[in-house]
Amino acid sequence: MVTLAACAGGPVRPGTPAGGGTVRSIAPAAGGSKDHTREGPAAPVEGATPGGTITVHLPGAPGPDSLDPTAGWAVVGNAIQQALVSRSLTQYARDEEGSPVLVPDLATDLGSHNDDYTEWTFTIRDDATWQDGSPVTPEEVAFGICRSLDAQAFPAGPGTQYSRTYFAGASDYDGPYSGDDPGCEDYDAITVDGQDVTIEMERPFPDMDYWGAVMAMGPAPLGDAADPATYRQQPMATGPYLVESWSPAEELVLVRNEAWDAGSDPARHQYPHRWVFRFSQDQAMVDEMMLSGTSESRTSLATSLGPGRYTEASAALGERLVQQSSPCVTTLAPDYAEIDEIEVRKALAYAYPYEDVWIADGEVPGVTRDYASSVMPPGMDGRREFQVDGAQITYDPERSRELLAEAGHGDEPYPITMIYYELDRQAGAAQEQITTGLEEGGFEVRAIPVQESPYNTWLDPDDELNQQLNVRGVNLCPAWPSGAALLPALLGAGAVFNTAGFDEPEVDEEMDRLATLPLAEQPDAWGRLDEQVMTDYFPIIPTAYVNQLFVFGADIGNPTGDGSMGTPNYKDLYVVQ
Repeated sequence: MVTLAACAGGPVRPGTPAGGGTVRSIAPAAGGSKDHTREGPAAPVEGATPGGTITVHLPGAPGPDSLDPTAGWAVVGNAIQQALVSRSLTQYARDEEGSPVLVPDLATDLGSHNDDYTEWTFTIRDDATWQDGSPVTPEEVAFGICRSLDAQAFPAGPGTQYSRTYFAGASDYDGPYSGDDPGCEDYDAITVDGQDVTIEMERPFPDMDYWGAVMAMGPAPLGDAADPATYRQQPMATGPYLVESWSPAEELVLVRNEAWDAGSDPARHQYPHRWVFRFSQDQAMVDEMMLSGTSESRTSLATSLGPGRYTEASAALGERLVQQSSPCVTTLAPDYAEIDEIEVRKALAYAYPYEDVWIADGEVPGVTRDYASSVMPPGMDGRREFQVDGAQITYDPERSRELLAEAGHGDEPYPITMIYYELDRQAGAAQEQITTGLEEGGFEVRAIPVQESPYNTWLDPDDELNQQLNVRGVNLCPAWPSGAALLPALLGAGAVFNTAGFDEPEVDEEMDRLATLPLAEQPDAWGRLDEQVMTDYFPIIPTAYVNQLFVFGADIGNPTGDGSMGTPNYKDLYVVQ
């Protein structure tokens, strides 16, 4: 899953169990809560004391592919780095109710803009430092932001979608590495004047303060020190922790950054002495450890819980079982050019065995996954309640076969080629359910196992395996709580995460138009477009809205989630001494 947005969350509330037949609504988003004047240090967490090690077990999650802040767009890696290692222009804190609030980070406030939002200026604070104690300079912040424009060096980085769309002249600039401009001297839309960094926009961008909370909008060391080939292994920290060691897909260890000044940071804390993140963990083994109360579990947390242990955990753990809503939507993406009949795309939706897939993938129907109908998730401002076929699409293989017959494909199974992540046992089990469901619905499925993240294939249009596929997927968490951050990323022609290859010029033109509307008119307009595109084209299949379950050990203080990403609240956790 990728990127972030603001959404409310709190202690676990049991949802509708599998087979209950009720659609559960995910908690509404915080909807634009901001505090321009928040200053450091962050308010202390009641009862928190420094010391100890927190171990985070991440079942089924291979972790980040890169630690370079400019490259990060995966929720797992972003949540860790943005909370603990890498600072950006702005960031999220929690209010008293646990909802996200946008607050300053490296900038002294949330930025200032001209009347039409085509120019933004951020004043960089003078007391933030790198891990070696040297100050973070406005020039380094400007260079870090400029790096996000390099689509060749960071093809799946968030800047490819957002910086290159909104920053002035970005489409004509190749980037500091691909364009042989190591000092970013050839790009003049980002300028520095004293402590001020000013960015000129290609089009009005009223959400730049939200975009500033993505760690790609943070600093990078000047010159060769930030060479993407090496910086991805061990970036220089600006947050309260630095990277001690990293074994990709296995383990990341963070230790205290002694150069970090709490007074410079309005939202982060530095309570544990050490963090250990263990990726690709076995869900059953993690569940047993966390629920049996072993000594190891006391200072551990797990980022998911197997569906078979949910009832037990609900009864036994109390506030240590936390359900966190998220802004994310998971989708199945039929190739729009190859599968060009809407009836076939709808047939795929009816042939997808939603709850069986969720359970096989370790999810709890009605609690961590809910039926989806629109691209915009519940709680997003402007979202409209609608059903493409008049009622919620659920698994109905008979209806799938009817739709295939209407499209002239009733005589023989319709061929589907897709991939799945073979190294994740739950992903393999989920694919078995997908294959069974689609075949019952009249499809013939060729499921190809891959040994690395499917995104490495899906996001590379030149990949030979990708060119064989006619069904892909994408799980997207928008970069800020707005349809403007979600629909263009999934549906814009050529967008990085438009794995369906959806391409309708009139839709692109409308998305461009909506981005220029007065700010107050945009939410409803994006909601209308969501309904129109899904009704007229049905280009992607929303397979679920996403919640998360976190299991906290008995000695983890302040067990809470972070609604800005749908992840644990790493900034505010501590070890009970």
